[in-house]
Amino acid sequence: MTRGPFDLAGRRALVTGSTRGLGRAIAQALADAGASVGINGRDAAAAEAVAGTIEGAFPAAFDVTDDGAVAAAAAEVGAVDVLVLNAGTTIRKPLEQLSLDEWRTVVDLNLTSAFVVARAFAPEMIARRSGKIVTICSVMSELARETTGVYAAAKGGLKMLTRSMCADWARHGIQANGVAPGFFRTELTEPLVRDADFNAWLNRRVPAGRWGEPEELGGAVVFLASGASDFVNGQILYVDGGLSTVV
Repeated sequence: MTRGPFDLAGRRALVTGSTRGLGRAIAQALADAGASVGINGRDAAAAEAVAGTIEGAFPAAFDVTDDGAVAAAAAEVGAVDVLVLNAGTTIRKPLEQLSLDEWRTVVDLNLTSAFVVARAFAPEMIARRSGKIVTICSVMSELARETTGVYAAAKGGLKMLTRSMCADWARHGIQANGVAPGFFRTELTEPLVRDADFNAWLNRRVPAGRWGEPEELGGAVVFLASGASDFVNGQILYVDGGLSTVV
């Protein structure tokens, strides 16, 4: 049987922050395309439980913000063909009310961890001259709203980190691209989903007129993880119902 360009059979992937939300949906999409997928989170029991629900998945629990833990995990997990840097969080506050510890929490998880994890897994990709790195950016990589300052700063940095990975590693056969979700229904956005005023604003603001569902993000990641994107590098693909295209 001929394999199509989106077939990930025989590929090994790792998705950070994949015990819930968008990360879990991404892991499922990669598995559905044929990949063996590492399920990551700080909670080993949660990683194992989620891995048990996805065919071919395996638990890979470690703290993505801990340099030593990441290095140990890279040695234990071994080579991966696809690295999806999804781990993230947000704290919604006006900038003047944000503490330095809160700033560091959001930047460390959304931006610094992507550097730490990519740096740990990239050397093997470089040696093999093959690898796919997909960062999960955001429409906030380009746009800003009140109370989203630290998240927008971190995701804007992640966009440029993605392009810097391309600049450094494309010559080694690695493709580094980002997917930038708009507003999706997840545990992270549940407070906004329940906010009647915000929900009404979103439905007016997004050309598609609705929230995204987690499973609608998977196809973009599968594309960037597959051979179909072998000459795509340093790009950010927005999956936002058209939000970033209109004023």
